[in-house]
Amino acid sequence: MDLLLIENDKEIAKLERDYLQASGFVCEIAEDGETGLKLALSREYGAVITGIELPKRDGFSVCGEIRKSKEIPVIFVSVRDTEIDKVRAFGLGADDYITKPFSPTELVARVKAHISRYEKLVKKSENQALRTIQVRDLTIDKDSHRVYVGKTEVAMPVKEYELLLFLAENPNIVFSKERLFDRLWGIDAMGDVSTVTVHIQRIREKIEKDPNGKKYIETVWGAGYRFRV
Repeated sequence: MDLLLIENDKEIAKLERDYLQASGFVCEIAEDGETGLKLALSREYGAVITGIELPKRDGFSVCGEIRKSKEIPVIFVSVRDTEIDKVRAFGLGADDYITKPFSPTELVARVKAHISRYEKLVKKSENQALRTIQVRDLTIDKDSHRVYVGKTEVAMPVKEYELLLFLAENPNIVFSKERLFDRLWGIDAMGDVSTVTVHIQRIREKIEKDPNGKKYIETVWGAGYRFRV
């Protein structure tokens, strides 16, 4: 994993780099705040470790700009030990503040901890996104089995919900009425394929209320239905 070190003290930067690289990280060093910010915004890093008193742009400014577009861990390493500096750093979105002189092994441990925490949050967010289908104004929440058009919840019985979900999870694929009936009701179920037509019509009435508005389920004449994305 790549890390960005923004530090104008070459000895400190080398010390940080050596310990972090010994732990498997790849470190890039920027010796001034302006260069460091450009790198942080243009490349993908696992974390940014920055000083405060930097040439061209201070660490507070760097942190504030990074936070406008990225949530990666930002860790301050500074000789300044005042409460006001720490409060300002955390107020700008910093994840940690380490005071010089510092223990290199502690720095490595803290960097690993913040990266691990960040990766867990990202994974949780990605998993949550997979549990929700969003197509234009339509939202299907798989965890709660709820359907929304815009911000308005649409009430759907189980079979309507299951039919809509199946089509939405397989977008742009045409399914015949027979296949949908077998898939959702089962081959041995009572009834016939006309049940599918009735359910499709009910779903449309709920999610496509505006006759001139967005269409989600498209009829392919002679073939079946597809969820259009």
